[in-house]
Amino acid sequence: MISKVVMWTIGGFLLLFLAFPLLVLINVSFTELNYLSFPGQGFTLKWYQKLFEDISYVESFIYSFKLSGVATLGAILIGIPASYGLARNNFKGKGIVMGLISSPLLLPQIFLGLALLQFFYYFTNSPQNFFTLVLGHIIITLPYVVRTCVNSFLGISPYIEEAGRDLGAGALKTFFIITLPQMKSSIIAGTLFSFAVSWVNVEVTIFLTSADQMALPVKMFNYVQYNIDPMIAAVSAVTIYIAFFLILVIDMLVGIENVASK
Repeated sequence: MISKVVMWTIGGFLLLFLAFPLLVLINVSFTELNYLSFPGQGFTLKWYQKLFEDISYVESFIYSFKLSGVATLGAILIGIPASYGLARNNFKGKGIVMGLISSPLLLPQIFLGLALLQFFYYFTNSPQNFFTLVLGHIIITLPYVVRTCVNSFLGISPYIEEAGRDLGAGALKTFFIITLPQMKSSIIAGTLFSFAVSWVNVEVTIFLTSADQMALPVKMFNYVQYNIDPMIAAVSAVTIYIAFFLILVIDMLVGIENVASK
């Protein structure tokens, strides 16, 4: 009994420690002061009002949603077939392929961003546009989809797929009707990781973004170089609210415990 109380107490303190920076941001976003200070004084929504009155920030939110959504979709469409091939087949160079896919996790992101800038400039002469930015984000998010889905595919018995084919379903129909539904939690987990990584990325984005279309992390990075006021806390708080909303949606759809277990 005492050991359980100790474990719950330690767990509670750890959760509070992890959540404390978020609580600080949210608290500062409501302060009446004109500078960053914790704890904030008073209560006002003026920083949120200022945020949504700034059309450049609204456009950055929309642009980041579009960028992260398209990049995540691309990573899912590429990552699921790649994961299936890696899980179901043994071939020479399999480790090399897996290493290449996972390499963005090992390289410093700023080096990767610079390398992509040079690569796209050499082949397109116009490296800073939405298309190249999406490709860059697919590269950095693909490892999360593949690593999540490969383990899930390995946990699905190939005999189930063989039974489906024996009953008359083709390979493609077997994949979509039998295999893919068992992957739901893994796909959602990979999607969540990919969207989050794409949403917060600065290093790759800052090299490939264009001046007229600026993603939110780059916009925030540029803003804090010249202004330090509670509006930046309001921007960060909005992203926290969005993350909480996505977690609630995932919990209602499949259960957050199922996603966390993948």
